[in-house]
Amino acid sequence: MWSRILFLAAAVLLAPPAAFAQRAPSLADRVAALEQRAAGDQNSVELVNQIGQLRSEVQDLRGQLEELQHQLEQARQSQRAQYLDLSGRLDRLESSGQADAATPPVAVTPSAGPPSPARAVATAPASTAAAPAPTVTPGRDEQSAYGYALDALKAGDYVESARRLRDFLATYPGGSLAPNALYWLGESYYVTQNYALAAQQFQALLDRYPSHDKAPGALLKLGLSQYGLRQNAAAAATFRQVLQRYPGTDVARTADDRLRSMQVAGTR
Repeated sequence: MWSRILFLAAAVLLAPPAAFAQRAPSLADRVAALEQRAAGDQNSVELVNQIGQLRSEVQDLRGQLEELQHQLEQARQSQRAQYLDLSGRLDRLESSGQADAATPPVAVTPSAGPPSPARAVATAPASTAAAPAPTVTPGRDEQSAYGYALDALKAGDYVESARRLRDFLATYPGGSLAPNALYWLGESYYVTQNYALAAQQFQALLDRYPSHDKAPGALLKLGLSQYGLRQNAAAAATFRQVLQRYPGTDVARTADDRLRSMQVAGTR
């Protein structure tokens, strides 16, 4: 009897350690599996966050690309418009013959004229002061020398036209065609995107001949040159002066269009 009781007691005492020993590996495996799952979930969250960040960066880059494409298209349209404008005016010059000479300039000092527009560069008389000795063909009068300079412009050789116009201005600095030469010299620089030198010529024309019939175009082209130099605040101020001084004209409409495009670009 007592031996049987001792046997059962021993069985009871020995049973729990063996059961726990069997369950221990199973619990350890479950804990390890849970830890791996938690680590996997954390990696998934980080991966999702990284993907979201990359998507945001891609959207930003797409926006920047669209803005650059828009600006490029605007620049192309502006360049085409300038070439068409230049071609049209040169055609009118060809057909009018002596039209430029028939309108003498009205030279006034800067203090006597209207307020100077917003400037891209210092108001020097012109860059022609530092030009080399003139190479205008001897024996040419002012009109023929001016026509000789415009021939290069009509042919699309803007580098040569700039050289000939500089020579013309050095030879006839106070001639009746000096303001016209300043304007076309500015155009020669502008169509080759030499905006700083173009602005100098247009500013010189405005300072010396503010009442000349090319002053409205010079003021508009000054603003366009400033825009080409990315001097947007100065360009906008110049375009507003075009609107104030020459309302209802073609140059005013062009200035207004450019102001509107600048405002639209600024809101993007």
